[in-house]
Order: sequence, then structure tokens, then C-alpha cells
Amino acid sequence: MNDKERSKAVQRVLIITLILNLTVSLLKIIFGLIANSISMVADGGHSLFDGVSNIVGLVAIRIASKPPDAEHPYGHRKYETFATIGIAILILITCFEIIESAFKRLPEATVPEITALTFSVMVITLLTNIFVSWYESKKGKELKSEFLIADSHHTRTDIFVSISVILGFVFIKLGQPIFDPVIAIMVAILIGKLGYEIIKESSHILCDVSVMDPNEIKKIAMEVPGIVTCHKIRTRGGNTDIYMDLHICIDPKLSVEEGHNISHRVESLVKKRVYGVKDITIHIEPIKNPQS
Repeated sequence: MNDKERSKAVQRVLIITLILNLTVSLLKIIFGLIANSISMVADGGHSLFDGVSNIVGLVAIRIASKPPDAEHPYGHRKYETFATIGIAILILITCFEIIESAFKRLPEATVPEITALTFSVMVITLLTNIFVSWYESKKGKELKSEFLIADSHHTRTDIFVSISVILGFVFIKLGQPIFDPVIAIMVAILIGKLGYEIIKESSHILCDVSVMDPNEIKKIAMEVPGIVTCHKIRTRGGNTDIYMDLHICIDPKLSVEEGHNISHRVESLVKKRVYGVKDITIHIEPIKNPQS
């Protein structure tokens, strides 16, 4: 699958999850307002950001799929990473807003009107979130999409949040309305943790953290005849756009053309063995004491 086909496949997944996430969000917010439950509305807000992240993802994936140009010789893939961080920042803002609302609600001890319909809505949306998380994770791994995988983790957190809200409803039915804002605060903490983890993971790509074990690359390169040793191996990028550079040592008696052919064989073998490698820069060095 080439980059264009992969981009279209990722966009199809995001459109499907967008429709489901917006439906889930609207149900939670509408019935949460009817029931006067701040925890349910908070959960709906969390689900709404799932939908917003899908929209941002659609735009980012489209931009990231553009081929390299004069101004972007390494391509546009980091736009997907920037979009992921943008979603994380919005998540953190939501976290603080929910906490603020919950603390204002604590002294009031307002009793939400929890009905069988409210419970049913939460259970239905919970099952929907379970499906969305599984679907996105499965497709994210198949398509090697960091955005889909991160978004599936986001939805997975939504599952635990929904379970917490349902448990809060149980306590409210038992005469403990204070649990509604308390659960909302717990929801906010989970949301904040999610935002932090997304930023942490995305920063690895922006900061060019090594994405592969150098020994693995060395082992592959050493299979090419003519290479005495291999060192100074560096890698960076994401799952589907890995860039690397390495030094290979060859017999100085070999011609420039022979050395050039060896480097090409190394490049072809590494790209064949390692998925997602876009470009390899190989520096050829003569060994100091070649065997006669």
C-alpha cells in the first residue's frame, strides 16, 4: 500500500469514527442536561473531543499525505504529529474546565434525576465506545498510523470514564448525590492524564528520538558482502516515515563504483526488511588495516 492509498484508508476510518463519536457525544450531553448530571455532561464533552480529534485528524492526514517539495524535502508527515499535540492541548483545557465546574457544584449537592433511560443511554454509548476503540486500534496497527492509535487510546479512556459515570449513578440512586461532581473530577483527572501522555508520545517524533535499535540495523547491513563493519547508526521519524543514516567500512582497495554498489545493496536490504523506511544516508569509510 502506497502513501496515497494509506492516507485514504486512514481517512475512511476517521469518518466512520467521527459519525459514531458525535452521536455518542450528543446523546450524553442532551440526556446529561435533562438529568442535571454534571458527570454525564463532562463525559459527553470528553466524547465530543473524540469527534473533534477525528476532524482535525482528517485535515492533518490529508496534509501529511502530500509528497515532498522544495520547502518540505522530508515530506509533510509531521503535520500529523502537530495535529495530535493540538488535540492533547484541547483535552487539557477541557480537563481544567470540568474541574472548575465540578468544584463549583460540590457545595450545592444538587441531586441529578437519574432514570432507566439515562442508564440505558450510558450503556449504549459505552458499548459504542468499546467498538470504536477496538476498530481504531485494529486499523491503526494495520495502517501504521500514529494518529489512529493515539485516538484509539483516547476513546479507550472514554470507556473507563463512562464506567465511572455509571457507578456514580448507582451511588446517586443510593442517596449520595455528592458523587456526581466527585466522579466529574475523576473524569477530568483521567482526561488530563490522557493529554499528557499524548504530548509525551508525540514529542518523541518532533525531538527526533531514536525509533529503532541500532544493533538491528547493523545486523541487516552486515549481511551485505564487502562490508567489514557498520557504526554511527541513527534513526528518527515515525512508524511509516523512518529516516536513518549510518557509516559502513569497506576495503579501501575497492573502487568508488564498487563502494557505491555496496551502499545501494545495504539501502535496498534495509528497506526490504524494515517497514516504513523512507530514506537512508550511507557514509562509506575505508578500514584502516584491511586484510591482504
